[in-house]
Amino acid sequence: LPSVGGGFQIGDGNLNEIFLGEMADPQTATATATLTAAQVTGGVLVANPSTTAASYTLPTVALTEAVLTNAKVGSTFELALVNLGTSSGAVTVLVGTGWTIVGNAVVAVTSSARFLARKSDVSAWVLYRVA
Repeated sequence: LPSVGGGFQIGDGNLNEIFLGEMADPQTATATATLTAAQVTGGVLVANPSTTAASYTLPTVALTEAVLTNAKVGSTFELALVNLGTSSGAVTVLVGTGWTIVGNAVVAVTSSARFLARKSDVSAWVLYRVA
């Protein structure tokens, strides 16, 4: 790591070098449900509500923080929600206790959305729709 400046370099600085990350298997959901902390923190949630709309309620902050034991105010994680639903199978994300949602919480049929979750205070998180 450099001793000056504000950034860091991965690898030997080769701009053609592919940056590889890692991810667990995508989580899944179908009908209306309260999501588990694993579904929310897993990185990718594949929804398949079929031909009817579904509502996915976020788990309580207490359940989420039981998984994220080292989270502090300002900590973040990302969630991509991929909606494979057909016809009228839109997915609406609803708040759980301790959560606030900022932005459009409806993921249209055959589309996807990116969310950024941020711990905003003790026992409080905000889910931002970023794309």
